[in-house]
Amino acid sequence: MALLKRLFPVFLLLTGLAAHAQPGNLRSSTAGGYAVSSFIDYQKTFLRPDESFRRKEDTLRKQFDEKKLRWPANYIYIRSFKYDSQLEVWVKDGIGDPFKLFKTYKVCALAGTLGPKRMEGDYQVPEGFYYINEFNPNSQYYLSLGLNYPNLSDRLLSDSLRPGSAIYIHGSCVTVGCIPITDQQIDELYILAAHARNQGQEFIPVHVFPVRFNKPKSVAYLANLTKDDATLKRFAARLQDGYEYFEKFHQLPVVMINDKGDYLINDAIVKKVVEKPVKKDPVPHRTRSIANLADVVHQWPNFPGGGKAFMDYLDKLGDDMEDYLPEATKKAFVQIEFVVDKDGVPCNFKVLRGMQDEDFIDELITRMENMPVWSPALLHDKPVAKKMVQTVTVERKKEQKEQ
Repeated sequence: MALLKRLFPVFLLLTGLAAHAQPGNLRSSTAGGYAVSSFIDYQKTFLRPDESFRRKEDTLRKQFDEKKLRWPANYIYIRSFKYDSQLEVWVKDGIGDPFKLFKTYKVCALAGTLGPKRMEGDYQVPEGFYYINEFNPNSQYYLSLGLNYPNLSDRLLSDSLRPGSAIYIHGSCVTVGCIPITDQQIDELYILAAHARNQGQEFIPVHVFPVRFNKPKSVAYLANLTKDDATLKRFAARLQDGYEYFEKFHQLPVVMINDKGDYLINDAIVKKVVEKPVKKDPVPHRTRSIANLADVVHQWPNFPGGGKAFMDYLDKLGDDMEDYLPEATKKAFVQIEFVVDKDGVPCNFKVLRGMQDEDFIDELITRMENMPVWSPALLHDKPVAKKMVQTVTVERKKEQKEQ
């Protein structure tokens, strides 16, 4: 039975807080020489948040009154839609109350494409279930609210060594993988989040979806994008479960994560994704029957020469695979899973996402099977088999040089 790890509701998750996310019940503490007694007071010791409160708080209070909402909101919920370039703010007073939509902001820039973030430098905006773990009053993008990327699912499914980090909702309307809105909008969102934090909402949920699942045009775009990518289709279906639960109840879904990194939403029935039939017999590769895969180890597998040597190996492998890219493909991020067995031999290679061409996949796996023997993972000083997930970047560089 798959091991399920409880991750949400986000306001129940117990983790450490980032440096700027001070407790809401500060008492007799100081910041920058000023005595502060609450999280709001603490934020006002910084220039930009203090100016934001002066400019926007009264306006927000009036907007709440117009919508017959209690100010300030005890709980807020943020959800963002990548393809539709929108960010919604929902609010409620009591924990058992349904959320009510307060405002929708336009996300003013987008990096990457639809699909989750899986490695550092891929410029992807993450998709999934997150919460705010940082209030940054001195952001280079005016003000920013940090997300807890990578979460547990991301850590299981993303590049083992370079999953990426530092994902924010921020101002300045520019991005290389974050969620940007205007300075005037982040003023409002920062104040709303600060008040909720001050009222005791430790974990403010932020759910990032690829599309609005109630818009036919958006759904059609996603369906076309995922029609040849069963892994991405399955991932989007799990996010849709979370979206539909909230649409029905206006309450946060309970999100679980299994040992494969898949999201499981409440009691949603898992929709079966039909895999496309294989057109030809696959090339035989090194496959072992491994009874026990270690989940937690005391020492990870070690490539000969260490982590840098492995990164150099992957870079060279990417260069060597250039000639095998399909003709219409200029660049590919190929996420590959394999097992370093207890004798250090890498085996059971499988491409998770990023490339569907069978000839390319066969060649890539064949080459990776020829990598040297590793030092195996250790658990209680005994070698054990450990699963690894890495991303290989393959790009057409020869054509660029010729041009």
